[in-house]
Amino acid sequence: MLPFVARGLLGFCLAASVGIAEHRGRVTFLGLPVPGATVTATGTLGKVVAISGRDGGYSLPELVDGEWRVTVEMFGFTPLEREIRVQRDAAPASWDLQMLPLARIKAAIQRPPAPPTVSAARQEAPPAEDEMKEQAADGFLINGSMNNGAASPFGQVAAFGNNRNPNPLYNGGFGLIAANSTFDARPFSLTGQDTPKASYARVTGVVTLGGPLRIPSLFENGPFFFVGYQWTRNNAATNASALMPDSAARSAMEMNPQARALLALYPLPNFTGSTRYNYQIPILNPTHQDSMQSRLNKTLGTRDQVYGGFGFQSTRSDNSNVFGFLDKSSVLGVDANANWSHRVEQGLFLNVGFQFSRLASRVRSNFEGRVNVSSLAGIAGNAQNPMNWGPPALQFASGIAGLSDVQSSFNRNQSAGISYSMSWSRRAHNITWGADFRRQEFNYLTQQDPRGTFTFTGTEDFAKFVAGTPDASSIAFGNADKYFRESAYDAYITDDWRLSSSVTLNAGARWEYGAPITELYDRLVNLDIGAGFAAATPVLANDGRYPRSLVRPDRNGFAPRIGLAWRPVAGSSLVVRAGYGFYYDTSVYQNIALRMAQQPPLSKTVRVQNSPSTPLTLADGFPAAASSNTFGIDPDFRIGYAQNWRLSVQRDLPWSLQMIATHLGIKGTRGIQQFLPNTFPIGAPGCVECPVGFAYLTSTGNSTRNSGELQLRRRLRSGLTATVQYTYSKSIDDVGSGIAQNWLDLRGDRGLSDFDQRHLLRFDLRYTTGMGFGGGSLLSGWRGGLFKDWAIATSITAGTGLRETPVYLATVPGTGFTGTIRPHYTGASLYSAPDGLFLNPAAYAAPLPGQWGNTARNSITGPGTFSLNASLGRTFRVGDRLNADTRLDSSNVLNRVNYSAWNTTVNSAQFGVPASASAMRTMQLTLRVRF
Repeated sequence: MLPFVARGLLGFCLAASVGIAEHRGRVTFLGLPVPGATVTATGTLGKVVAISGRDGGYSLPELVDGEWRVTVEMFGFTPLEREIRVQRDAAPASWDLQMLPLARIKAAIQRPPAPPTVSAARQEAPPAEDEMKEQAADGFLINGSMNNGAASPFGQVAAFGNNRNPNPLYNGGFGLIAANSTFDARPFSLTGQDTPKASYARVTGVVTLGGPLRIPSLFENGPFFFVGYQWTRNNAATNASALMPDSAARSAMEMNPQARALLALYPLPNFTGSTRYNYQIPILNPTHQDSMQSRLNKTLGTRDQVYGGFGFQSTRSDNSNVFGFLDKSSVLGVDANANWSHRVEQGLFLNVGFQFSRLASRVRSNFEGRVNVSSLAGIAGNAQNPMNWGPPALQFASGIAGLSDVQSSFNRNQSAGISYSMSWSRRAHNITWGADFRRQEFNYLTQQDPRGTFTFTGTEDFAKFVAGTPDASSIAFGNADKYFRESAYDAYITDDWRLSSSVTLNAGARWEYGAPITELYDRLVNLDIGAGFAAATPVLANDGRYPRSLVRPDRNGFAPRIGLAWRPVAGSSLVVRAGYGFYYDTSVYQNIALRMAQQPPLSKTVRVQNSPSTPLTLADGFPAAASSNTFGIDPDFRIGYAQNWRLSVQRDLPWSLQMIATHLGIKGTRGIQQFLPNTFPIGAPGCVECPVGFAYLTSTGNSTRNSGELQLRRRLRSGLTATVQYTYSKSIDDVGSGIAQNWLDLRGDRGLSDFDQRHLLRFDLRYTTGMGFGGGSLLSGWRGGLFKDWAIATSITAGTGLRETPVYLATVPGTGFTGTIRPHYTGASLYSAPDGLFLNPAAYAAPLPGQWGNTARNSITGPGTFSLNASLGRTFRVGDRLNADTRLDSSNVLNRVNYSAWNTTVNSAQFGVPASASAMRTMQLTLRVRF
């Protein structure tokens, strides 16, 4: 549900406000950059001005998406004018000036025109006189001149003799980011043991280059290019803690031979004195990464522009766990895009694009092709091929470390798509419409649980392990190679309508359709459910009674959206923004298809409880006779959607302050719910003839979230800018991330959301001393040289904890499912915990016989968070084109412990203690050279 709400939040923000994008470009003359050129963009919301820099580049960062008339003017050159379509990810514009005849230049010198007024690139009403003074002061302190240096000798082109050495055609840089364990704090120890600190280094190198691509005798006026390469060698250091069986537990004379073989994989405790943990080791996981991004753009005449990009990323990682198992993974991805933009006529633009991406990931477990643990231990019924060699997973209710290792896999995903859009500007309207198509391939070579899992519950769980009698077992393997295919479509239309000088309306609609995933060879299985879940019969994709996806398509993804911006008082800074929209989650089918592909008769799937009719042992814990379907989905499953609404009020305050108050609401419908049909509480009579042992997925969930946000921002003035933001929110749903406890009372699972965070406070501050030439903005000589170009930044984040659910680890009767039963609440105070604990074990007990646990889902508040990060940096200017940047960054400066979550398994020895801790203080140094 979390990604679904996150998508809704993002989409709502886009609908509730006018789209903002950055327009960039470069001004040249005979291939040389032209600094000091005046670039003016005129649109329905007014006029925005910028000045080109030393490399000829300029930026207008806050333009409303749509058509703007852009003019470029420079004394001594013919003015240029063009219609520009401003939108996100648009290629930079190129302007090649032509010099005026000498006679016209002389005439202009005799009667010089009034200098243009340069203002910040803002789309608001003309600033008041005091605000203009603020902007002028900011420009002087930060940039070293009142007009960004455009009128200074440094702001003129080389043709006029101000720069004796012509600037290079190319921009680029190289940098190094380095960190070392010497300067980082020791990882936090959950056990209090003095575990040795691992020795490591983290290094990242970056190289960039951009400019015109020119090949003599082939083409002299080639496209502009950018290439960036990043090389990373990082290490993550943590402390791993666990409760291991001690020597006394290992000395049982009657130990089952399979249990003895698996117990040999457990290390001996390395300290004593605690009933919760007795083992802790440092773990170092290195990651190597190489990545490259490149872009090209070329203007063809006055109507056309082509641009595109290509990138790749390669990542290799080593991952160790508390048992010392070393697993390796690698990821290789490429992506490319090509686009064409064409001005059909005045105010009408066409954009066509193609996108392609491919991602291959390989995971190798510690035992793959090396040791067939199950075969040597005499464990039968699980996968025995070399790719899936290794031990079965072990799960203990009492808190003994669960034996586990990753599953080997080799997956290749690919996506190709085309996009088309048109934009038309006429009077007060900026209308955009278009469509997209994307074809996706998910090619998997993986198994869900090929080595199997044994679960031991109750207070005597380890004794059951020694005897070789698990309480439940599960396994799923077969049909390893899967070739999923999916098509996704969307179409949209939006009108950005300037109703008046004080009201802008952004209205539109979008239709989205993501087809249910199919398998290339129809290797999918679902359950055909009888009335009242009285029967559950497997049905294959080629059965003919259902579509090949076994889920009927949902093409009703119509999403209207509207946003309003209103200035109720002319000349006032008060702005009201409101919006409402629908947003669909079309990314739910992939996990569903994976679960349907791992079902009988395509694979061996077992999830069963130990019983007289199905006795389980470690040697024979996955009986073929117990194989049955463990998953089904409603064939009329529907795509979930969220209705988002937002209202914000913005107003300027004295002392360069700005306040924004916002209310955001989300109503989620058709959320995913899972339950176990025909199940019953421990100790209650059940239906003997009813089908059980499978999870059923439907789209009947609902959710709500409301939040209030207050932001106070100090605009940049005298080098100082700051923002403080407080958010109060509450989220409720009956969806959750797991399986409902009681299948006959799904509303009983309605409670606070997994991501509910009641309070969140963030403070950001930045101060800079300015970038004046020749000794600082206000100082000269060596004092100015020491003072200028420093930047100090800090951010503080504090928030209450996320929600957690207490769990009574036991098997749901008649199934092999565990982890869905909640405990009985005794009435004792949960947070009046004994020493060494953060939760009170006396607050919970086992569910009463014949009853489900009465504790609400997500009734525990997790640990709160607090972090303070800071950075100190400076730019050193070496000559006219060479800059060197240095920055020192520190995360968690106060070295404060932030726990990630509590352990909430009530029958575990670790209940009420932290599950893990976030990273302690780290520091890194960044060095970068730009030219």
